[in-house]
Amino acid sequence: MPGREELPSTLERSPEEAQRTWIKAHDSAVEQYGEGRRAHQVAYGALKHTHEKVGDHWERKEKGRKGPSDPRAARPRQQGGRTGEGVDEHASKKHLYEVAKRLDISGRSRMDRDDLLDAIRKENRSRTRKARSD
Repeated sequence: MPGREELPSTLERSPEEAQRTWIKAHDSAVEQYGEGRRAHQVAYGALKHTHEKVGDHWERKEKGRKGPSDPRAARPRQQGGRTGEGVDEHASKKHLYEVAKRLDISGRSRMDRDDLLDAIRKENRSRTRKARSD
């Protein structure tokens, strides 16, 4: 099935550029590996090189930041690693603070970098759940 028909809800709410990135990677992976979970993983891996999850959608990474956003996106297939859930773990603390501010995360000014990453992941999950139930 073409990627456009399998577009995840978080990408439906995202800019066209993010959608094109995911669809192109997905369709290529389907040709190589077949339909299913692996095609989705490859597509998300490609997306995480240029985009990050902010709330319930994906946005372009901060200017000058390209590359894998978490250990899983950086590793070759079948080598494990954890996922950053779309949050760019290599982003500066300043950028993470700005994302937390846009998401209206309370207590952000007292958080260190790891706390900001955790708070953004938590808020992203919450907003995605809410968007899917609406």
